[in-house]
Amino acid sequence: MEQAQHLLEAVTYAEDPYSCATGADALVIVTEWDPFRALDLAELKRVMKAPVIVDLRNIYPSDEIAEAGLIYRGIGRPHAPSAPAPDKA
Repeated sequence: MEQAQHLLEAVTYAEDPYSCATGADALVIVTEWDPFRALDLAELKRVMKAPVIVDLRNIYPSDEIAEAGLIYRGIGRPHAPSAPAPDKA
């Protein structure tokens, strides 16, 4: 991250995936790095404003994400049922 910070000045950096996801409307997975393959899905759902995950690398089985109550879209996969969209109340 340190090397990218001077190249991408308008980007906000976080120390870990959970602090990055706190209050987020969606989480987009763009890497296959091991730390992102072992996320605590219940913790992600707890800290996110809306429990939406867009997986550009397809590192998670869609049923595993749905069981955690998250809305999941794996790019390049057939659409599979997921958790219902959160209420906007």
